[in-house]
Amino acid sequence: MRECSRLSRRAVLGLTAAALPVSLSVSESGAPAYAAESTGVVGGEQLARKGVQVRGAAGVPKKLTARSWVVADADSGEVLASYNAHQRLAPASTLKMLFADTVLKKFDRARRYQVTDADLADVPSGSSLVGIKPGITYTVDQLWQGVFLRSGNDAVHVLSHMNGGIDRTVAEMQQRAEYLHALDTHVVSPDGFDHPGQISSAYDLTLFARAGLKDADFRAYCGTRTADFPAGGKKTFQIQNTDRLLTGAYGLTPYEGLIGVKNGYTSHAGNTFTGAATRGGRTLLVTVMHPATGSNAVYEHTAALLDWGFTHGSSARAVGTLVEPGVPATARPAPAGGKAAAADRASATGATGSSGLRVAEGAALTALLLGGGTWAVLRRRRGRTASAAAGVEAGVAGGAGAAAAAESVPAPKEPKESKEPKEPKETESGGRHRR
Repeated sequence: MRECSRLSRRAVLGLTAAALPVSLSVSESGAPAYAAESTGVVGGEQLARKGVQVRGAAGVPKKLTARSWVVADADSGEVLASYNAHQRLAPASTLKMLFADTVLKKFDRARRYQVTDADLADVPSGSSLVGIKPGITYTVDQLWQGVFLRSGNDAVHVLSHMNGGIDRTVAEMQQRAEYLHALDTHVVSPDGFDHPGQISSAYDLTLFARAGLKDADFRAYCGTRTADFPAGGKKTFQIQNTDRLLTGAYGLTPYEGLIGVKNGYTSHAGNTFTGAATRGGRTLLVTVMHPATGSNAVYEHTAALLDWGFTHGSSARAVGTLVEPGVPATARPAPAGGKAAAADRASATGATGSSGLRVAEGAALTALLLGGGTWAVLRRRRGRTASAAAGVEAGVAGGAGAAAAAESVPAPKEPKESKEPKEPKETESGGRHRR
């Protein structure tokens, strides 16, 4: 009887401790990084609402066909406007921002590395490539140019193998995403290629960009327009950044003040883009995912939202915030409403529901377990029977099972086939590597 009671109290205390940190995360400085609101939505409850979210400012562009977008202040972290910010969608090559956030500082830029066949053996067919060849020696700096400028999956895979392999890199990226509170993101491959279950959100991609831009090397690479890339021997060829707002390619005008960050395309995701621009001492971040039509639409949407932010953003009251990094949070963001979100939830069989539900479950479980622990102590004092003690044990075990079930987050199924579109050779006057 006595041992049974001790076990029950330990189970109660352990499960209670696990349930308590649902709504609080701690930053590196030791201060709370953010407190989830009553719904437990990362960045604030309003970011989980369907449709356009804006306060105190007019003129938000109306002819946008993207399934999700976010406008945020890079310095303050305030989200000025959003549309389905937490909707989970295929990220395409914008996921390379998280790859860079994770791996960029691990290798000296001057380090030289000779590529092997094994380094390129697992690059998916149909990938975007910078043109890396086995047997050629590249500097780490050149490999990162291949990642940022040409969105080269071959460069990503070489760096991943240098980092200990694809699986290790994926695991580290997932850990980094959780540290950044990017809880919509599930990493399957480091390159952003279409794989079942590889998802992110406009909110999470904006977190990746904001974190990356704080690093000088990341900022320099994403703002580089052209570079000379090794072709073997003493030969080189020019590569140009695929960010059309940066280079002005395909009929677009370069966006004034643009400093990066990353574009992406796959046949499943369509076009995705996170852009950052600085005007008048203010830097804004915009992420746009899955516009309905046109390869230039993602850039046109981004330019329109940046224009709105610089024109009207000063009067906008925040609808949410880009949370600060810290200990991985347990609260999950609620998917936005609407038919598209319902379809996403249907495809992600068994995926987590609203974070509000999970916070409520955690609070209810905590109260239940604390109550159970108190009852167990009184039971001992009153000399309850062994059968009553067994009932307490069964109740605690049931609560633990429910908590474990609530943490299960299976990934949605997505088509395997993917190919980035072939584009004509891009050129730019100047020709040399510029940052």
